[in-house]
Amino acid sequence: MTAPAHIAIVDDEPDITRLLAGYLSREGFRISELASGQALNVLMPTDPPDLVLLDLGLPGEDGFAIARTLREHWRCGLIIVTGRGDAIDKVVGLEIGADDYVTKPFDLRELLARIKAVLRRLAPAADAPTPSRERLCFDRWEIDVTARQVSATDGRQVALTSGEFDLLCVLARHAGRVLSRDFLLEQTRGRDAAPFDRTIDVQIGRLRRKLDDDQDDPRLIKAVRGVGYVLVSAVTLR
Repeated sequence: MTAPAHIAIVDDEPDITRLLAGYLSREGFRISELASGQALNVLMPTDPPDLVLLDLGLPGEDGFAIARTLREHWRCGLIIVTGRGDAIDKVVGLEIGADDYVTKPFDLRELLARIKAVLRRLAPAADAPTPSRERLCFDRWEIDVTARQVSATDGRQVALTSGEFDLLCVLARHAGRVLSRDFLLEQTRGRDAAPFDRTIDVQIGRLRRKLDDDQDDPRLIKAVRGVGYVLVSAVTLR
């Protein structure tokens, strides 16, 4: 029997943590309720969660610094759940590598759908047959789809978040085609774009930096004004 996914809720508002813990427990998740980043630091090495729901407004703590530490040292899903709905905060959260950003007040069913989408991307189905090794090669890069790794021809590996990796795979599998932001969001996150949603734009910027693709004059991932993005390099399958 598969163990339930472990979710850590990091929020200093007891009403919020109780609401989320009760709802998510009924949906079959194992929950840890935490009120601070310090408590999360204690939990991570002893009982690491599969996904963290992180409030940015923790008293006396920098929520972005907590998110950055998670991304640098742990492989887990990260959804920022916060009352800070400013566009700049959303961009910074996604730049740090959050898998999603949800503002309060939120709909519990929508949050549940986003949690499930992130967890699906992080872990393959336990009963799935062992897949054949699939590699997508372009320019001087190789995507090992099975191992979820990206490396250069010189052997250097590039650390991508789960969202960045999925986005690069979609672009590579549709190389030469201009893909809309709505299509990219649906393929990588299972949802449509909201008004002024910059999730894809932020992740494209991160991918360009990590793939040494010039932001001002990109060779690999180009923007088509008013439409979306295209990977212009030829891709071969190994």
